[in-house]
Amino acid sequence: MKKIFISFALAALAMTAAAQEDPILMRINGEPVTRSEFEYNYNKNNSEGVIDKKDVKEYVDLFVNYKLKVLAALDDHLDTLSSYQKEFRQYRDQQIRPLLVPEGGKEKECRAYYDGMVARLEGKQLLQPAHILIHLKQDATEEQKAAAKVRIDSVYQALKDGADFAELAKKVSQDPGSAPRGGLLPWIGPNQLVKEFEDVAYALEVNEISEPFLMPFGYDIVKLMGKKDLETYDQLHDMIMKYLDGQGIENHLAQQVLDSIAGQSEKTVEQILDEKTEEFCAKDNELKYLVQEYHDGLLLFEECNSKIWEPAAKDTLALTNYFKKNKKQYAWDEPHFSGMAYYCKNEADIDAVKKLVKKLPQDKWMGTIREAFNKDSVMVRVERRVFKKGDNANVDKLAFKDKNAELKPIKGFPNVGVFGKVLKKGPAEWTDVSNQVVSDYQRLKEDEFVAELRKRYTVEIDESVLETVNNH
Repeated sequence: MKKIFISFALAALAMTAAAQEDPILMRINGEPVTRSEFEYNYNKNNSEGVIDKKDVKEYVDLFVNYKLKVLAALDDHLDTLSSYQKEFRQYRDQQIRPLLVPEGGKEKECRAYYDGMVARLEGKQLLQPAHILIHLKQDATEEQKAAAKVRIDSVYQALKDGADFAELAKKVSQDPGSAPRGGLLPWIGPNQLVKEFEDVAYALEVNEISEPFLMPFGYDIVKLMGKKDLETYDQLHDMIMKYLDGQGIENHLAQQVLDSIAGQSEKTVEQILDEKTEEFCAKDNELKYLVQEYHDGLLLFEECNSKIWEPAAKDTLALTNYFKKNKKQYAWDEPHFSGMAYYCKNEADIDAVKKLVKKLPQDKWMGTIREAFNKDSVMVRVERRVFKKGDNANVDKLAFKDKNAELKPIKGFPNVGVFGKVLKKGPAEWTDVSNQVVSDYQRLKEDEFVAELRKRYTVEIDESVLETVNNH
């Protein structure tokens, strides 16, 4: 009995020590948030290079709001959506799969790849050939073959008479890949090219030129530019490793481990990854909070996008009313031009475009012009937005009547016109500053959403623990 009591006492002491080491900083609707989790988020979002740095107490509100949105997403069961789970696992697995690779596994694969290169050389050296090819189709007639033979023979004679191999290859070789490089091919080993080519190449000395010979796809002349032994493993190590990384070697090795575990159990690969995530995160707080960041960040996006951002951006009546109530904050210091600059192939279309859109709302201009002028071919090009002086020389000249501005037509469209209105004091409609209005309205709706969440959920902060953040 005494031994049992001592065991419980030791366990209690261990739990107390762990709690003191990483105390609970806050509770969001009863859910604990440790100091280390807060520190991870704070330090990541307030590192060197961050423009709008916050002190710890300023960041608390931002962090709480973040957590409240995540909690709302969980209450809405967004974490059960298959689309969310797929995206989260994709991000998570980028961190977890490499941790499954056995120690030395990549190095073993790198060595095996090099040993394979050595084996494929069959004791031979590497060669760097250049060649001049006269191409022949497989179904070439006897007459075509004869003509190709005459041509390759004339090339060979020119080489014997002292013609430069590289220059001649650029002019007459019908291998589009190597001809621009003077016929130069990459370094090769045995069994990489057709047998006829390799037999000739391996029989040559450096700088020696072969006689013309026939291959399955034409007549060829080869010059051996160099030969060498394969570099050592240490010399090629980084290059091979880079290649293997590009081929996804870590994912391949991790999959082998997962398949092995799955084969020895009744678990799926996804179940194994879930278990391994929990195991690795229990040992590494940085990994734990990074995975949680993926989890929470995706949930927050789904919640805000479905509840706030997308509905706000589509609510044109609310945007109109918001703009009217806050019109003064969008006032301009200088006039703007709301309309379009357009470019026509035909001079007569300048007036035709104006006449066409004169009584239409701006959001109908582009489609109407496209249907009337650009159905079969592009006759009119349009740039529609709100311009300030200096944005477009043609608007400066034609709309703002700037005498110093010069018209700048675009190639193929020499005739320039503008249509719209100069707004002196500020935008006439919310659509004149749509990006700014939508962003501001979304921010308002987000603030209202957060205020509602703060009423719905409880937030408790331990000020004494807060004082120890990054100071323990």
